[in-house]
Amino acid sequence: MNVRRLIPATAVTGAVALGLVTLSACAGTSDAADKGSSGKLDVVASFYPMQYLAEQIGGGHVSVDTLTKPGVEPHDLELKPRQIGELGEADVILYLKGIQPAVDDAIAQAGVRNTVDAATLTKLEAHGTEVGHEHEGEEHGAEEAGHEAHEGHDHSTEAGTDPHIWLDPVKYAEVAKGVGAALEKADPAHAADYQKNTDALVKKLGDLNTQFATGLKNTTTKTFITTHSAFGYLAERYGLEQEGITGIDPESEPSPARIKELQDIAKKDKVSTVFFETLASDKTARTLAGDAGLTTDVLDPLEGITDQSKGDDYIEVMQSNLAALKKALGAK
Repeated sequence: MNVRRLIPATAVTGAVALGLVTLSACAGTSDAADKGSSGKLDVVASFYPMQYLAEQIGGGHVSVDTLTKPGVEPHDLELKPRQIGELGEADVILYLKGIQPAVDDAIAQAGVRNTVDAATLTKLEAHGTEVGHEHEGEEHGAEEAGHEAHEGHDHSTEAGTDPHIWLDPVKYAEVAKGVGAALEKADPAHAADYQKNTDALVKKLGDLNTQFATGLKNTTTKTFITTHSAFGYLAERYGLEQEGITGIDPESEPSPARIKELQDIAKKDKVSTVFFETLASDKTARTLAGDAGLTTDVLDPLEGITDQSKGDDYIEVMQSNLAALKKALGAK
């Protein structure tokens, strides 16, 4: 994804260098991490979906710090020198490459041995953009490449792949298993607890998947319109058709031709609702809905939990998303 306000690369590099001069020794030289003064495993998560996994699986054995604070749009994140320096002190780093380029750069230079890229724990796919689905031709190549092909690439640009894997409970469960294994490796003394917590989370995600599959099985329409194309995996999992006002990048602007196309789609496919999200502008969504005589509602991409979120955690917000989709799609 593109980022609206990135700190210059030279600033990132300089700040990282300053931070790592004194902190490089903390990065860890063995698979077993050294715990901090709290006696807990120090885990740094890049944004909420990684934070949730760390907290659910780590339980009382981890102390989790999140780079993206509540209310901050993840793609807009600017890292402060203090945050960059603290990366080198982490026992474990959990992130999703391709979502936050500034974070990707800093993590790459931090040198923490137990660094986990969630994109390597499941298979990423290419989902069409707003006009012409220009990445469709890349999809099969991305599928065949497997996990290793995604390492070292910006998934939203170079590979043309969609990074929103956490919005599919099945893929998110695959990532959870990988995170659990990473915590077991970093802290073998509590491996049994991490395994138990991972199993419990995977079960909750399995139950959530069942709720979505059952709730969306019979609907009046399969098409939904949303602000940006964050729900490709979810749509694919449950046989729906996502139509994004913008593409994978939430900050890109739709063309007049795209707006006209969406109006036609809405009429043809009996679309009732245009969805917007909590951390991005709803202006275009409301304008489209008003012009087409449609209603609006929230479909939360779960990039962060705020006071406006319809739920206190991942499971609750996803259940709110399901309720909104059932209503909009005319679930029977």
